[in-house]
Amino acid sequence: MNGKFVAYYRVSTEKQGKSGLGIEAQQHTVRNFLNGGDWELLAEFTEIETGKNDARPQLELAMKECRLTGATLVIAKIDRLSRNAAFLIGLKDAGINFVAADMPGANQMTIGIMALVAQQEREAISQRTKEALAAAKARGVKLGGYRGGPKVDQKAGTAAVRRKKEEFRASVRPLIKELRGQGMSLQTIANELDQRSVRTPRGGKWTAKAVSGVLSSE
Repeated sequence: MNGKFVAYYRVSTEKQGKSGLGIEAQQHTVRNFLNGGDWELLAEFTEIETGKNDARPQLELAMKECRLTGATLVIAKIDRLSRNAAFLIGLKDAGINFVAADMPGANQMTIGIMALVAQQEREAISQRTKEALAAAKARGVKLGGYRGGPKVDQKAGTAAVRRKKEEFRASVRPLIKELRGQGMSLQTIANELDQRSVRTPRGGKWTAKAVSGVLSSE
């Protein structure tokens, strides 16, 4: 290939984007496609999202770069641009040239037909999903929400936790008051409790704030 190019890559998840999985394969495909001629890769843009979403800021930047420099947009695979036919065909109106490494001879009509097929398949999948959910509902399957079994009484659980916390405070309060009566600061008391292996309700170390909480809750 000859000329100036701007590469556009797309991965479908943030995890893939951070790890580089998928992007390296696309970069390799694009470079293999360009090799053998007098070409220059001006810039590379990577999008991290799904094929259903046509609002792609990185693609917009790539197209802008192509318009400014007269470069051709190059991608590894046609479906890396979009599965939406109207969006693919709209690239023609954007005033830029683009080429797919996996189908360099494809014209606008070919790409439009492929995009229409992909769009139809996506709609068919959506319809099949709706029909499957409707059939499950007709069989009495509960979709979402409470599915039976014992319910957890959250209020009772919260009350039980609060009660245990108060019981613990009541048990340790006499010792804290005794240490406080000896003129110890709150932090010194916290250190003393740790040295005596007296743990907080959660099994952690004491702080001045925790000691104060025991005294103020009386």
